[in-house]
Amino acid sequence: MHTVAVLSLKGGVGKTTVVLGLASAAMRKGARTLVVDLDPQCNATASLEPGRTERGLSDVLADPSPETVARAVAPSAWGEGVDVLVGSEDAEIHNGWDGNEQRLTRLTEALSELTKAAADGELPYRLILLDCPPSLGRLTRSALIAADRALLVTEPTIFAVSGVQRAFEAVQTERTANNPDLQPLGVVVNRVRARSHEHQFRIDELRDIFGPLVMPVALPDRLAVQQAQGACVPVHQWGTPGAREVALAFNLLLARTLRAGRPQRDPEPDEGEEDEIDAAED
Repeated sequence: MHTVAVLSLKGGVGKTTVVLGLASAAMRKGARTLVVDLDPQCNATASLEPGRTERGLSDVLADPSPETVARAVAPSAWGEGVDVLVGSEDAEIHNGWDGNEQRLTRLTEALSELTKAAADGELPYRLILLDCPPSLGRLTRSALIAADRALLVTEPTIFAVSGVQRAFEAVQTERTANNPDLQPLGVVVNRVRARSHEHQFRIDELRDIFGPLVMPVALPDRLAVQQAQGACVPVHQWGTPGAREVALAFNLLLARTLRAGRPQRDPEPDEGEEDEIDAAED
């Protein structure tokens, strides 16, 4: 099971878009996925349209017991293979700092209950995606403590580059203080226009700052992404040329995500996965 925190410390750069795109790619691949909606705006929950649950994220963070976790998770409307730990607008009450460090581990406790359920015979998740809010409050810190990888999202603009630098510093701080297993998965650049000189300048700037952590595959700026989200369907099922282009990029990003998060005891990459990765790096 790979747990990936998707974050940036600037709003509007497309963290939820990346989470949904990876979930869509995982569903295509047959990799069972859980999306944990930590953002009080609940955009991931709205796009995935899970059924009504008795509990939500706020309840889980208050009481990460097996019963509460089970009642907060529901299948998405996308189809079999993508579940949602549904977001809560009142999760903002868990975002402020109250001096109690122990509360930062409640998300970790909740996810461990899912691991125990898998050990008891339930179908395990291959991928857990944590959709973080655009701030370094308790919700994002809880995600970094619960995750084994952090995927940083940015746009090719000056303010977004600054936000991803601060996010990287937050990952390093949490790794040192609370989660030595946390590793940066990389920086993915979203909404790229290939003919924009400004965008290329910012991508080069990111490569100067982060080196090989910048993902070799960037996500193109295509209207199909917003259309698919508005229709509450996976981008892989939208069917337009723009959607197919974005879907391919997410396939490559997923391949790198699963390979980077794979423990040494895991089996070799699936057939075609290495080819996708190599194609992205060319």
